[in-house]
Amino acid sequence: MDRIEIMAPAGAFDSLSAALRAGADSIYFGVGKLNMRARATANFTVRDLPGILRRCRAAGARAYLTVNTIIYDEELAEMRQLCDAAKAAGVDAVIASDLAVIRYAHSIGLEVHLSVQANICNLEAVRFYAAYADVMVLARELTLPQIKSIADAVRREPITGPAGEPVRLEVFAHGALCVAVSGKCEMSLAVYNSSANRGACFQNCRRSYRVTDAESGDELLIDNQYVMSPKDLCTIGVLDRILESGISVLKLEGRGRSADYVDAVTSCYREAVEACRDGSFGPEKIDGWLERLLDVFNRGFWHGGYYLGEKLGEWTGSGNSQARLRKIHVGRVSHYFPQLKVAELSVEAVNLEKGREIMVTGPTTGAIRFFADELRVGGQSVQVAEKPVLASVPVPVKVRPNDQVYLLETRKFGEVSP
Repeated sequence: MDRIEIMAPAGAFDSLSAALRAGADSIYFGVGKLNMRARATANFTVRDLPGILRRCRAAGARAYLTVNTIIYDEELAEMRQLCDAAKAAGVDAVIASDLAVIRYAHSIGLEVHLSVQANICNLEAVRFYAAYADVMVLARELTLPQIKSIADAVRREPITGPAGEPVRLEVFAHGALCVAVSGKCEMSLAVYNSSANRGACFQNCRRSYRVTDAESGDELLIDNQYVMSPKDLCTIGVLDRILESGISVLKLEGRGRSADYVDAVTSCYREAVEACRDGSFGPEKIDGWLERLLDVFNRGFWHGGYYLGEKLGEWTGSGNSQARLRKIHVGRVSHYFPQLKVAELSVEAVNLEKGREIMVTGPTTGAIRFFADELRVGGQSVQVAEKPVLASVPVPVKVRPNDQVYLLETRKFGEVSP
């Protein structure tokens, strides 16, 4: 229990800062096109590596680079250059499934962690990959008894990685699921010539479909409109059982998600692990964590998923987010007064009312939430700061100029995110 590692996603500096502030033990991120979020607009570059490492080191966290696509011959040189840059920057490990990446990273002394695309389902696979990898994520389709059997054997033999320590096992704990086995999908490639295994998935599975009778032309809209789009995995209610299975790393999915999502998910699972450790894990706390997780991006939750031996049948009711909170852009931070702990906000898009809940996000700030208990314009207390105007509000922690400011409000029943 003392070695449980919470690994959080980062697709940009604001989510990186949010994860570190929320208590992540490690961060995983992508650079360029050789990762499974290659289409993301907020990918990092090689030039960002030193900054990423500085922030992780300051927070006492490890940094893992995903090089987890399949690699073609013409990309081998690029892959090697990326691994060399990661090694020089001090990246703690690469996450990979392609043997070209695994062998090269191992040859230069860069620690290797096995990606879910390796589909590790049995002990023989663990024994094979142990020659290269110190950490291995198990296939998402395994049950807890299967996971425990592998974990027990790793300790009993023991099966050691290149570092000479028993291999550490990792599981996905929260986030999006793919209808394909551990993400090995060709649907996007078949339809758009854009491969999911190259980080370029168009997520065809997240859409609704009509069935057309080829002879009569009759059309039927499938009753459950999203029969290939699973609900998101959520294990927080059974986290004690997952930790008892013998795993060492909890992976939180979401490199394409916003800073507030990363903050909420990381902090909830951080608290849940601590509760399992001190014996306070129970229904009341679980309900509280679930309430917070429902506020941010989700497609509904499949609680425990395959780990509990359940058949996949929990389909989302929408192709969009079902988060309960809506973010409404207000403006940006123009100044922060550290001695007063007050921020000056440029109210630009909508009016700001006293007492409303606010979120501020930024590359260094991460994501913070608070209430505008006081609101001043021109030094005078006001009930409403009407756009466009500069308004001052007390803020519990430091924020930075150009951080983005949002109002938070609960969605109406049935309303979903775009």
